[in-house]
Amino acid sequence: MPDTPAADSSPSAPGPDIRTLNPRSLRGLAHPLRMRLLVALRHHGPATASQLADRLGESSGATSYHLRQLADHGFVADDPGRGKGRERWWKAADKAIMVDQALYHDPNPEVRGALNTFIHETASIHGQELSTWLATTQDWPETWTTKADLSDFTLRLTPELLAELDGRVHDLIASYKDRATQESDEDVAQVRIHLHAFPQKRLDTPDA
Repeated sequence: MPDTPAADSSPSAPGPDIRTLNPRSLRGLAHPLRMRLLVALRHHGPATASQLADRLGESSGATSYHLRQLADHGFVADDPGRGKGRERWWKAADKAIMVDQALYHDPNPEVRGALNTFIHETASIHGQELSTWLATTQDWPETWTTKADLSDFTLRLTPELLAELDGRVHDLIASYKDRATQESDEDVAQVRIHLHAFPQKRLDTPDA
């Protein structure tokens, strides 16, 4: 997930600001609220536990506890340059997360259970983001609503070709990372791109 832990298993080598999950860190992150907290800090910047509680519809006690758990595993850190007095601000420690492919074959059932939670929560977050966009399209000017995309494709591929395609798509997306900041156009927004690619069994064609 380069950007959400929202999950990513990009075929490209991770950069210095991309964290690769191992069994311990995966178990520390694989909790629905912790993942939502980390996504919120990544997408919207530093915040306090109370601000995050209001944004996510949770109690400040719950957000405080899970922020501390995320901090224990190095996913978030204090942002001492913000706030006053005892007000504690949190920020994401990394820009993105990748899943170590070895986790899919880990013999520990706790690790496999954590990976299952992580992947399903990632899919849930993607669905929530898409639903939010569809429910708020009327709030955006036509220049955005006519450019957003909701497409799907079906190809016949080998595992190797799927990996090649995935890598090329990741590289293409990465090539657009800083282009908007290099241009004078002020009509810039944060854009979410979801990539789902998976095999599907074909149903037998019924006899004529």
